[in-house]
Amino acid sequence: MGALKLLLALFLTVFVSAAIGLRTPQLSQSQQCRLQRLTSSQPSQRFESEGGHFELWNQNEQQFQCAGVAPIRVTIRPNSVHLPSYHPTPKLVYVVQGRGLMGLHVPGCAETFSSYSQQQQGQQQQQPWEQQGQQGQEQYPWEQGQGQGQFQGQQSDQNQKVRYIRQGDVIAIPAGAAHWCANHDNQQNLVVVSVNDLNHVQNQLDQNLRVFYIGGGQQQQQFGQQRGQQGQQQQPGQQWQGQQQPQFGNIVRGFDSELLAEAMNVPVDTIRKMQREDERGFIVRAQGLERIIRPTKQEEQQQWGGQGGQQQQGGQDNGLEESYCTLKIHTNVDQFGEADVYTRQAGRLTVVDRHKLPFLNYMDMSLEKGQLHPNALISPHWTKTGHSIIYVVRGDAQVETVNYNGQAIMNDRVNQGDMFVVPQFFVSTFRAGQNGFEWVAIKTTGNPKLNPVSGYTSTIRALPLDVLTHSYQISPADAQQLKLNSGGHSILLPSSQSRQGPY
Repeated sequence: MGALKLLLALFLTVFVSAAIGLRTPQLSQSQQCRLQRLTSSQPSQRFESEGGHFELWNQNEQQFQCAGVAPIRVTIRPNSVHLPSYHPTPKLVYVVQGRGLMGLHVPGCAETFSSYSQQQQGQQQQQPWEQQGQQGQEQYPWEQGQGQGQFQGQQSDQNQKVRYIRQGDVIAIPAGAAHWCANHDNQQNLVVVSVNDLNHVQNQLDQNLRVFYIGGGQQQQQFGQQRGQQGQQQQPGQQWQGQQQPQFGNIVRGFDSELLAEAMNVPVDTIRKMQREDERGFIVRAQGLERIIRPTKQEEQQQWGGQGGQQQQGGQDNGLEESYCTLKIHTNVDQFGEADVYTRQAGRLTVVDRHKLPFLNYMDMSLEKGQLHPNALISPHWTKTGHSIIYVVRGDAQVETVNYNGQAIMNDRVNQGDMFVVPQFFVSTFRAGQNGFEWVAIKTTGNPKLNPVSGYTSTIRALPLDVLTHSYQISPADAQQLKLNSGGHSILLPSSQSRQGPY
């Protein structure tokens, strides 16, 4: 019996070790985090299209090699659409500015949105539940007049779910899922930042960024400076290697037109139109996007209450409503009520992990959105799980990062639009400037864990007085002050002028 238990324990040990090995692939020599210096950077490559542009950070930078990620920033002009594409890696998206629509095709899931041709002239007939609550409610600009014979003369259509997105939204896109994004706000550009996790186990190609477009064409890319500050030298490894520059193309063009026509059961002329040279790029101007099938914003809010996806009608959830095909893929982090840490004098911190957005269970990624008041700071801390890829949304801050040797490898001021990496276990802190500081940190883990050095949940406070006195050769009174002088503040600390206490 004892031998059987021993064999079972050994089997479980091997099984767990194998599972851990799948989730944490070994890094190549070029990817190891041997960082001597960290700096923030701006995108180094820009691809222009008629309806906007997208920008790439240099994935060959040592900090991005260490984290195993490839960041992208996309700007979509009004009345334009970013054409469908898919990635071999999961990616997490943050909406920096604007609002629009996003469609996500999850392989194996059915088309659940449909419309039918209207034979009637004049106003489209509505069901009683569609009329309820529409009077006096605010609509998006593209929803005005949506009931006025919108589908007259149009063919019936079906598509997978289309979602409204807006500033502050976090969107999870799994590997291999085709997706598109449209902006027909008519007021401002739609700007999104995303991070592709190249190290994820679902990516079995290599560590280079790849985007598979289903339509469109590529225009001449424009190259920019790695850093906006004049006179600053680029760090080694920041230059693009010629053979590794990302190239994007329409995958339909590579097939024999007659073979593809037979596979799709359409005329060859249709396939040739799909394959023809298209210099509009991958973000194209488009009209009639308001006809895309989706619920009105009011219907969506009536069904889900507009807050965190909690259904208000039909009783309690029984756990069967959210299958893989219907899981929520996005949530908003700009609402004060969603903050996980809030300090009136310092700011707020919101974390979106696998518990708040269950779809992240399939991606093992998460996001942290932070906002600091002027001169406030975030406690020196390290992340126990995963790397942090930090994008400056607004404002500026002084950032310090220390490595395992106790060396400061970053002590720079970062500004809006900058991006930098804080590797796992490296200790970092930010102090906001006079205009405050707002950032998003996309993490390569679905279960982020912060360990602050100061504050009432910190490592210092948890240590016994005798350990502190011997560690730093200070008096017991100084050790007591070191432990307790942060008051009730935790990870977010007010400026010294607004903080209560002897200092």
